[in-house]
Amino acid sequence: MLSSLATALMALLPLGSAPTAPVSSAARPAAPVQGAQPDPAVIAQFGLLDNAKLQSYIDQKGMQMGRVSDRPADVKGFTVVDSPIINAFATPDGHVYFTRGILAHFNNEAQFSGVLGHEIGHITARHSQKQQTRSTIANGALILGSILSKRVASIAEPASQVVGLGLLKYGRDAENESDQLGVKYSSKIGYDPASMADFFLTLQRTEQQSGAAGVPTFLSTHPNSADRYQRVKKLAVTAEQQAGRQLAVNRDQYLRLIDGLAYGDNPREGFVENSVFYHPDLKFQFPIPSGWQSQNSPSQFQMAEPNGKAVIVLLPAGNKALDETAQALAQQLKLQNAQAQKTTINGFPAVAIQGDQVGQDQQTGQQGITARTLSYIIQDGQSLYALVGLTSPSAFQTYAPQFQRTAQGFQRLTAADKLNRQPERVRIKTAKAGQTLSQALAANGIASKRHEELAILNGMKTTDKLAAGQLFKVVGK
Repeated sequence: MLSSLATALMALLPLGSAPTAPVSSAARPAAPVQGAQPDPAVIAQFGLLDNAKLQSYIDQKGMQMGRVSDRPADVKGFTVVDSPIINAFATPDGHVYFTRGILAHFNNEAQFSGVLGHEIGHITARHSQKQQTRSTIANGALILGSILSKRVASIAEPASQVVGLGLLKYGRDAENESDQLGVKYSSKIGYDPASMADFFLTLQRTEQQSGAAGVPTFLSTHPNSADRYQRVKKLAVTAEQQAGRQLAVNRDQYLRLIDGLAYGDNPREGFVENSVFYHPDLKFQFPIPSGWQSQNSPSQFQMAEPNGKAVIVLLPAGNKALDETAQALAQQLKLQNAQAQKTTINGFPAVAIQGDQVGQDQQTGQQGITARTLSYIIQDGQSLYALVGLTSPSAFQTYAPQFQRTAQGFQRLTAADKLNRQPERVRIKTAKAGQTLSQALAANGIASKRHEELAILNGMKTTDKLAAGQLFKVVGK
C-alpha cells in the first residue's frame, strides 16, 4: 500500500537545495585524512566521531593489519562513526567502519583487533562484492528494523540494491571464513585472537538484555552460530602455537584510550523524552504522536505508527526561499493536485502542503494514488525543515490530525535542563582491594538497576571480584 513512500523519501534528502550539514548536528568534524575517504552517504547516516586519538589508533592498527592481509590493495580505509549501535561493518570499496558503541564495549586491544581482522576478512575474501556490486549507502536509507510493519518497511527496500548497515548480511560460511581470517590477521600483528571469542559472549549478552533490537547490531548483521565461540577458541590456540610467543591483550592501554568516549545516545543531536523530540544544538522541539516509535540519525528523524500505517519524517530542507522549497518538496513527492498554504507556527514562517502521491501500485501494477501527504516546510532563520507526513489515502482522515499536531507543536526550545543536556561518557576507574564489580559500581554512584548493563560493558559478572588497582568502566556525565 505504501510502497511508493520508498521512492519519495529516498529522493527527499536533497530537496533540490538541501544543506550539506545533517539535521541532527550543527557542526561535524572533517573526514579523516589517512586512508581512503569514507563514503559520504555512510557519514550522512551515522556521522563522524570527533575523536582524533581514536581515529589515529584505528588508522594505525588498520593499516598495519591491512599490510599483512591476503589482499593489501583491497583494504582502503578505516573510520569511526558517531553511533551508539554496537556494530562494525565493511563496504565493498574496502572501507571498515566501527561505531563508537562497539568501541565502548571492547575491553582490550585484542578484542578490537579480532573484530578488525574479521571485517578486513570480509574485504579480502570479497564477501560483500559477491553479494553487491556498489559500495554506497543510498541517501536517506531508513534502517527501520522492527519500528515499522512490513508494509511501511518497504521504504527501505530500494536501499537493498546497495550496501548498508543492517542491509548486508553474511551467511554462515562467510562468517566462518572471516572468523578464521580475523584470528589469522590479529595474531599476525601480535594480538591474542582468543579475545575475539570472548567478545562474542559480550555481544550475546547485549542482545539478550536489549530484547528485539530496533536497529541492527553486530550479531544481526553478522549471524552468530552456537559453536562459534568454541570454534574461534580452537583457532586461537592453533594461532598462538604457530606464533611461538606470548600474544598481547593490552587491557589497560585500551581502557585508557576510550576514557571519555560518549556512551549511548548523544542528546546534543536530539533526544526523545515523554513523547517530545528535543534538539539542544538546533534549539527546537516538537511532540511525537502518542504511542508512536521513533529513530534518530544525523540525516533525519523518523516517527512511525506502531502498526506501520503512517510515518512522519523530519528532514533538512536547505536554505532557499520558503515558497521555492515547498515547490521542490511537492515535485520530489510527485504530488498531484498539491495544495500549499502559507501559515505561521509558533512564530516560524511555514507552508503546509497537502496532496496525493501518484505512482504504480506494486501489487496491481496500475497507476493511481498510492499515498497521501500532509507536510510542512518550517523556516527557522536561515534553516528550513521539512516535516513529511505520509499515509494511505484511506487512512488519511485518521492520521492527518496527528501530522498537523506534530507540525504545529514545532517551537523554540528554551528549557535550560533540555538545552544543557550532555551525553554520558565512559569513565575509567581504579578498583580497591576486595570489591566485587557491583560494589565498585555502587561506590561510583551507579544505580543498582544499571549494574547488569555495566557488567556487560565491562565483560564481567556483577559478582566478579576486582583486584586492587584493576581498571574498570563506569558511565556518567
